[in-house]
Amino acid sequence: MELTDTHRACLEEVLTWRRDVRHFRTDPVPDEVMGRIEASVARAPSVGNAQPWRFVRVRSEAARRRVLASFEACNRAAADGYDGAARAAYAELKLAGLREAPVHLAVFTDPEPVEGRGLGRQTMPEMLTYSTVMAIHTLWLTARAEGVGVGWVSILDPEAVREALDVPAGWQLTGYLCLGWPEEPSAVPELETRGWQARRPPVWLDR
Repeated sequence: MELTDTHRACLEEVLTWRRDVRHFRTDPVPDEVMGRIEASVARAPSVGNAQPWRFVRVRSEAARRRVLASFEACNRAAADGYDGAARAAYAELKLAGLREAPVHLAVFTDPEPVEGRGLGRQTMPEMLTYSTVMAIHTLWLTARAEGVGVGWVSILDPEAVREALDVPAGWQLTGYLCLGWPEEPSAVPELETRGWQARRPPVWLDR
């Protein structure tokens, strides 16, 4: 298949509007939409075709409360690491959509998947985690194309989340995602609009 200018323009638009969403509406995401978003993960690249990602749908209110408690504890600790104006600015940020987002996904990496038979990761075992991140990004772009927002919550204790979800001991938490309809879709990162930090051009080096 030959990709056209139309494909390239659509990809550019999806990339532009892919934002880390923190403000969600509470109405549910239809099953058929989530089905398409989840199916896209199968098209993500992975080292040695290992497919080490393990997605957990967090539907239990009890489990969600435990994840929220972990976030609140970690967020308080993070705030204590800032002083003065930086601490006040941090306090103004909304860093999670855990209460409002109708869909929660915990994404783990299996450090010893049978698939792939070790190909490509003998000297860089972290490639398994990178592969899971690629799966998350693939899901994220598909969600954006469906009009669904994604927020990546990183202010969590990975062990507390693992225990709350009762997953195999070896699985490593790579990402905790909130999904839902954005209150106000935006092409500008929220941290930029709130004055936390502006984007800068990427660094490219020649050697």
